[in-house]
This record gives sequence, structure tokens and C-alpha cells, in this order.
Amino acid sequence: MGLAGFALTTLLLSIINTNLLKETAGILPVLGLALFYGGLAQFAAGLMEFRRGNTFGATAFVSFAAFWLSYWWIAPRVALAGDAHNALGLFLLGWAIFTAYMTVGALRVSLPVLAVFVLLTLTFLFLAIGSFQGGAGHVMTEVGGWFGILTGLAAWYASAAGVINAAHGRTVVPLGSLPGRAGPGARVRHEERSV
Repeated sequence: MGLAGFALTTLLLSIINTNLLKETAGILPVLGLALFYGGLAQFAAGLMEFRRGNTFGATAFVSFAAFWLSYWWIAPRVALAGDAHNALGLFLLGWAIFTAYMTVGALRVSLPVLAVFVLLTLTFLFLAIGSFQGGAGHVMTEVGGWFGILTGLAAWYASAAGVINAAHGRTVVPLGSLPGRAGPGARVRHEERSV
């Protein structure tokens, strides 16, 4: 649930960041997703991971739920507040740093989850650079949008693998293998199902 909420919300916002969708009200579905699916549903997933003792999953889901909830609050106010591109750049840079160190933790989860964190770190980095350079419409923001699309697709894959593999009780959707982890034919572990 957490990865699915993250995936769809990220994908929709990233399409806007690439300028593929130029409708002025195109942000409204993103704000709805940011509040409910990327925000509240992901927060609930994080609390479930906390209850299971999965520190990585709890930290990731609750933190990114907070990102989406803060985005839901910030985005409509930016237009009213005036120039905020440097402040938004700092906001995005902070998330890039957080995501970079979470990437180290993702090395112990699964290959798709690792891909999500690597791509997301790059997404935040390019979006931060784009914001420092003026924000929406800047080429770095668009590059960040393309990395965000890849991030959303990787998150959907990881979510599908978790749901499908758990439903079948075996690996149906491959998770790949990471150094120090069991190969793809091994039993699906708790962390792979839940993150």
C-alpha cells in the first residue's frame, strides 16, 4: 500500500514536472493524491511497519507521507507567497540528503526498492537544482521530472512484487538479488513483502 501510494503520486507530479502535461489545473489531482494516497495511506503503511518492527519501512513510509502532506500544504501557497524558489530548493535538497542515506538501508531490502531510492535521490537532486535555478520550466526540473517518472514506475514494480509474491506465497514477480541477500528463488522475506 505504501509503495503504491508513493508510486502513483510521484508519477503524476513527475509528469507535470516534465511539462508533458501543461494544464494549469493539472496540479489538482496531484494535491488530492498527495493528501490521501501519498500522505494518509502511506502514513498508515508506515505505522503498520513500525508495529512489525521494520525500522526501514516505518521510517521510509512515515517520512515520505510527511513529504506528501507537506507538499499538499505548500504547493497551493507558493503562488500566493511570491518568489520561493530558493526555499523550495533547500526543501528538496533536504529530501535528497534524507533519501540518499535511506538508499544505504535499501541495500538490505530488495533490488526494486534499491532502484526506487537511487532514482528518488536523483529526482530530488535535479528538482533542487532546478528550483535553485528558477523552478518550474527549468531544464533541471524537467530532468528531475523524468527521473521521477522512472522512480514512480520502479515503485509500482516493487509494490506489485510485494503484493503478488505475498498473495502467492512465493516469488512470482522477481526481486533480483543484492550482495549479502538470498537469490531470487529464496522464500519471500517479511521485509520484501512489506516494503
